[in-house]
Amino acid sequence: MPQVLTRARDTAREVAWLFKGIMGENAYQAYLDHHERTHAGGLPMTEREFWRDKMDRQDANPEGRCC
Repeated sequence: MPQVLTRARDTAREVAWLFKGIMGENAYQAYLDHHERTHAGGLPMTEREFWRDKMDRQDANPEGRCC
């Protein structure tokens, strides 16, 4: 693959990763990674449980959100 196309592909992946980070889409994967490192052997929350818990905590402790 020509170097220009490789660089364009890598840049697109980095932009997608950044966008997912800003939007919080990768939060569950980050939680799973953290859980595996710090709570070995324990069962992590399901994705549904994770997002419910996250939304409940944000509602209880609003921070710098616009809405």
